[in-house]
Amino acid sequence: MYDFGQMIKIPTTIMRGGTSKGLILRKYDLPSNPETRDKLILRMFGSPDSSQIDGLGGGTSLTSKLAIVGPPSRPGAHIDYTFGQVSVENHVIDYKVTCGNLITAVGLYAAEEGYVPLTEPVTAVHIYNTNIDKIIVAEIPVANGQIKYEGDFSIDGVPGVSSKIMLNFLNSGGTFTGKTLPTGNAKDTVQIEDGRSFEVSIVDCANTIVIVRAEDVGAKGTELQQEVNQNKTLMDTLEQIRVQGGILAGLIKPGEDVKPTTHALPKIVMVTSPTDYVTLTNRRIEQGEVDLISRYITMGSLHKAFAVSGAMALATACKIPGTLAYEKVSQTISGLRIGHPSGSMYVETVVENKGLDWNIDRAACGRTARRLMDGYSYVPASVLGA
Repeated sequence: MYDFGQMIKIPTTIMRGGTSKGLILRKYDLPSNPETRDKLILRMFGSPDSSQIDGLGGGTSLTSKLAIVGPPSRPGAHIDYTFGQVSVENHVIDYKVTCGNLITAVGLYAAEEGYVPLTEPVTAVHIYNTNIDKIIVAEIPVANGQIKYEGDFSIDGVPGVSSKIMLNFLNSGGTFTGKTLPTGNAKDTVQIEDGRSFEVSIVDCANTIVIVRAEDVGAKGTELQQEVNQNKTLMDTLEQIRVQGGILAGLIKPGEDVKPTTHALPKIVMVTSPTDYVTLTNRRIEQGEVDLISRYITMGSLHKAFAVSGAMALATACKIPGTLAYEKVSQTISGLRIGHPSGSMYVETVVENKGLDWNIDRAACGRTARRLMDGYSYVPASVLGA
């Protein structure tokens, strides 16, 4: 952080990771006081403002993301990563969640910045995710002593092709609650304000999700963003189910004032079986191309694709007998192909029953990432009381 007269400039990198985009900031370039640091970061993003016109945020939950990085504080790690979901609407940065997509960007950043020596054909970057106290391994392709950027791998929701970066979330069961099944049950029942009851499955692996059948909430499960976001009745029902699931999981206190834009966990996920075909934003998904259709709600709106961490949790649910997701998929599949609003995502999980709970030995998927810009963010010095 540098004093620039009446402005402060902060070294900043903008990167895309998966279907998300955010700022990469070094810990030592930021104020040590958390409150002061967050005031500065909110001003950098231009929050709160629905367009974030006076900052570097993109005006959506997928483009208003933060990675604070620094030297590793845990043995076996190459870099520390703290994720922040920067609210578009409020003076809030949520550090109680994580983002698998942005982890991809952090892995590439670490390899580019020399946090880890490059080895061929793959450089395994061990990232300590401070939010969840877990190590995630990003496998960066390397050829001829250099990072391999070009490739033929694509992900729905991002145009073009690139080299594939595999992400493996190590021992990710019970990330936020301490248990893969926070309630100990594959299925629970929640009741909302109007008296209606819904079956749900609550699963915690890399992220905590509350799964509900699309048909139970009056949805097809194949809707696109506008159809879901503008359906106030559906969104209110889903939010109430999410909150009640959060109470059962111990993530929300009964009577707590909870809003989806400020209290990110748990997430709510609708599932349905694949239909003959599903017309999506970018292309048509044919029957047999996906194993499960799902819709992922984050920060009060439908995700344009699907969150990596949420996909890990959903794939885990598909391996646990009795969950709503398990009931929707064939048990002959090895990995899970999730149909989402922009196409599909492939996820692998290895799940093992351990008495009263489940161990997750592997939770992995392929993503892409790219550095977009390096430079400085400029913020008025008055933000820091100067």
